[in-house]
Amino acid sequence: MRGLPVGSIIVLNLHTPKQKVWGLLLDVNAAGVVIRGLDLEVFDDWMRQEARGGEMQIGVTTVFFPLARVERIELDESVGCVIGYAVRYEEIVGRPAGEALKTTDQRVNGDDPDDGGDGA
Repeated sequence: MRGLPVGSIIVLNLHTPKQKVWGLLLDVNAAGVVIRGLDLEVFDDWMRQEARGGEMQIGVTTVFFPLARVERIELDESVGCVIGYAVRYEEIVGRPAGEALKTTDQRVNGDDPDDGGDGA
């Protein structure tokens, strides 16, 4: 495998300033990384909000980070007794994290970020 495939749920480690972002990998190129997600500092609050199903106060956004800020890109996965963020989300909220990371248009049209976005 040459890299992480688009559509993977990842943890993006950034520097200057230090930051960790969790979400759906949309693109990686020479300029940087595009991710649809949120800062890990608010992950637990967002997950509880999603589980309650109330008014949205915290949400995922699509963001570009320049490659100069990227320290590491990790696949979000469970290792031993450490549970990955996506697995935690599904256990607490009751639906796959990938669904929550889709745009409103993708949820309505059933688009998959890996299939070119035509809903087929």
